[in-house]
Amino acid sequence: MRVLVVGAGEVGSNIAESLDDDHDVVVIDTDPDRVEAITYSADVLAIRGDGTSIETLLEAGIEDADLVIASTDIDETNIVVCGAAKAVGDPFTIARVKKTNLLRTWEQSKGAFGVDFMVCTDLQTAETIVRIAGLPGAHDVETFADGLVQMAEFEVEADSPIAGETVSDADRFESLTFAALMRDDDVVIPQGDTVIGEGDGVVVIGSRESVRAFAGSLTTDPTLADAREVVIVGGTEIGYQTARLFEAEGLEPRLVERDPSRARELAEQLPGTLVLESDATDIDFLVREHVDESDIVVAALEGDERNLLVSLLAKRLGVERTIGIVESGEYVDLFETVGIDVGVNPRLVTAEEITRFTRDQPTENVAMLESDRAEVLEIEVEADSVLFETSIRDAMADLPAGVVIGAISRDGELITPRGETVVDGGDHVVVFVDTAVLDEVTAAV
Repeated sequence: MRVLVVGAGEVGSNIAESLDDDHDVVVIDTDPDRVEAITYSADVLAIRGDGTSIETLLEAGIEDADLVIASTDIDETNIVVCGAAKAVGDPFTIARVKKTNLLRTWEQSKGAFGVDFMVCTDLQTAETIVRIAGLPGAHDVETFADGLVQMAEFEVEADSPIAGETVSDADRFESLTFAALMRDDDVVIPQGDTVIGEGDGVVVIGSRESVRAFAGSLTTDPTLADAREVVIVGGTEIGYQTARLFEAEGLEPRLVERDPSRARELAEQLPGTLVLESDATDIDFLVREHVDESDIVVAALEGDERNLLVSLLAKRLGVERTIGIVESGEYVDLFETVGIDVGVNPRLVTAEEITRFTRDQPTENVAMLESDRAEVLEIEVEADSVLFETSIRDAMADLPAGVVIGAISRDGELITPRGETVVDGGDHVVVFVDTAVLDEVTAAV
C-alpha cells in the first residue's frame, strides 16, 4: 500500500514509523528539520513541500496513493490536503482536527471536505481521560466489541495486594484474562506460576465488570474504588469535553478556569458542572474549595509545565490521583515519575485511532501500550484466519510467542477464551500482541 503522510510532527512520525516496514510511505512537511529527522528515523521517502499543493502531491505520487493521512497541527490545512488529494487521485483520506465543531459538521455530511475519516484530537483525548478516571489505578484503558470488552493496564505498587502473588492466585475474577506483564523493558506473557512483582505493569482483558472488580482489589482504600469527586483544571477544549463526558456519566465535576469570559461561557454550556473562576495555582483557593477532598484532579491547561505544576500542588494537598495532559510525548514518562499519576499525550491518542486504518488485516480497534511495545487489537475472524473454526489451543500452536487471546465477542455475548474454546467465523477476537511479532500475527489472524 502506498501511503502519503502530510505533517511530520509527533502524530505523522509515529504513523510513518509504524508503517515503513510493510508499506511504501511518503512523508511531506514544510519544515526542513522535520524532513531530515524522519529521513534518518524511518525507512520513508521524505519530501519538503506544501501538502496542499497539487505539485507537491504529484511529486509524492498521489495518483498511485491508497491512503492519505493529513496530520499537521492546523485543522484547515488538513482538510485542504484531503480535498486536494481527492482532486487528483482516489485515495482513502484521513484528517486530524482539533476543533470539535469541524468533526460535527463532517459527521452531518459524510464525505464533506473530501475527508473519508476524521479524527478529533481533543475529543479523543477527553474520552481517554474519562475511561482512565473510571478505573482506580489504571494507567491505560480501552474498550472493544462495542463496549462489551475492556482492556486496562495497572502498575503494581509495593503495597498492592497482588504484589508477590502468582498469576493463578491473583486470577480471582470471572471473565478476566491476564494478558501480559510489562516488566522493565520486557513483555512477559504470564503463566499460572508467574510471580507478579512490584513495579510490573499488569495488562488485563475481560468484561467491564471483571476489570472493575480487579481494579478495586488493587487498592486497600475502598473510597478510591469509585471516584465521584472530580476537579478539572483548565477550560480548554479538552477540559470542556472532559467535563461534558463526565456529566454524561452522571457525575457533577468542578471545573476551574481563570479567564472570566471563558468561565461564563463554560457555565452556560455545562449545566451539570460547577465552574469556578480562579487561578488553580493559588493554594489558598484550592484549600478553600476543598480540592484536597476530590478523588481525581485532571490538569487540562495549555502548557505541559503548568499541568505538571497543578498536579504537584494537588498531590501536596493530598489528592490521591492526578491525570494530566502532556503535549510533548517525550515528557510523559518523566512527568509520571515526578508528579502526574497518568500522563495523556493527545498526539499518541490520535495516532492510535488512525493506526487501525493502516492494517493489512482490518481491525475494529487498536490500543498501543508502553510507547508501542505491545498492542491490543480487535479483529473480526474471517475464513482465511488461523483462528477460523479452530480451538484456541490449536490456533496458538500456529502463532508465535508473544500473543494472548484476551476475549471473544459473539453475537453480543462475551466469551472468556479457554484452550478448548472454538472460534467461529464472524467472532470479534481481542488479541494482545508483542510488537516484535505484530506483522506475523496480523497476517495470520
